[in-house]
Amino acid sequence: MDAVRVALLREVLAGTEWLGATRRFAGVLRGSVVAHGGGLLLVGTPEYEPWHLAAHLVDEAAWSGTPELAPTLVRHHARPSDPAHLAVGPGRIAAARRGETLLVVAPEEPASLLERVHDARRAGVTVLALGGAGGGELATMAHDALAVPHGAELDLDRVQHLVSAAAGENAVPSRSRRGFRDRLSRLTEALTAPPPPPW
Repeated sequence: MDAVRVALLREVLAGTEWLGATRRFAGVLRGSVVAHGGGLLLVGTPEYEPWHLAAHLVDEAAWSGTPELAPTLVRHHARPSDPAHLAVGPGRIAAARRGETLLVVAPEEPASLLERVHDARRAGVTVLALGGAGGGELATMAHDALAVPHGAELDLDRVQHLVSAAAGENAVPSRSRRGFRDRLSRLTEALTAPPPPPW
């Protein structure tokens, strides 16, 4: 979903609780990684890998000048033969320490994931949770959580788009609309600029 579609989605959701909830959660995410100088781990479940959110956070990190937002995607079925950015396995969660942030995106709560998250929290890692119906073990373990109940007007994928876009915006609320327009303007300039000369 590009910046224009995110803007349209925000217009459709105006007056609902989703805009405030996703911006608040994004602010917690951004504040956690910026305060500690980075170290964002992103993990899903064995059946649901949030690779799309990882890509959007990398983009937002670049566009906003906030490199701390670029996550390390932790994959349950990573293989050593995978490209480096896709070869990080669950052992990385076990190695996480104080000052790092673990963002868990999970429609369900498999026991193996809950155990790893629990161990990371005990090691001093800031745990943030996105997904599920709320009120589960993951929400209890997390320092902050945003529930996306089944049957809500938004699905988990769209909520991730709203969170990633808000995480890349300027943290000052009064500038958020202008920040989006500035980003959209910069993106338009980049897309319409002539290619660099071949040297």
